[in-house]
Amino acid sequence: MGQIWRYIKTVMGIIFRHPITGVTMIPVLPDGRIALIQRKDTGKWGLPGGIVDWGEDILTTAKRELKEETGLDLLNVGRLVGVYSSMDRDPRIHSISILIEAKVRGEFSIEDTLEVMDIEAFTLDNLPLGNLSHDHDRQLNDYLQGLTVLA
Repeated sequence: MGQIWRYIKTVMGIIFRHPITGVTMIPVLPDGRIALIQRKDTGKWGLPGGIVDWGEDILTTAKRELKEETGLDLLNVGRLVGVYSSMDRDPRIHSISILIEAKVRGEFSIEDTLEVMDIEAFTLDNLPLGNLSHDHDRQLNDYLQGLTVLA
C-alpha cells in the first residue's frame, strides 16, 4: 500500500504541479469549548476543514466544510491564526492550510460520513493534544499561544 501511495502522490504532483489550498477551522462554541472531529481514515481527532473548491473563496469554503463535517454554522471569523504550507504537514498531499478561528453555533451533525466518524467539544484544559491528525497539534498550540504564523 505504501508504494502505491507514493506512486499516486508522484502522479498528483506531476498533474497539479502546485500545492492544494485548503482552510482549517478552530470552531469555538459560545461556551468557549472547541469542537474537534474524529477522522475515519486515522481515527485521530483533528480540526475540521477541507479543500477550496474552484470558484469558492475562503469564507465560503469554511462555512461549507464546517457544516458538512460538524453541522455547525459559522457566525464570524475571530482571527486568522496562520498559513501552513510545509511539504510534510499533510501525509496525503502537499497542501496549504489557512487556519482561522471560527465563532460557531448549532447542533452536532455529521453530513460527511466518509471522512468523519465523531464530533466532540473539548474544554481548553481537556483538548486531546499530542496525537492530533496532520499538523493540527501545532496549529492548535499556535492558536492557544495567540500566535499568527506563516509556516
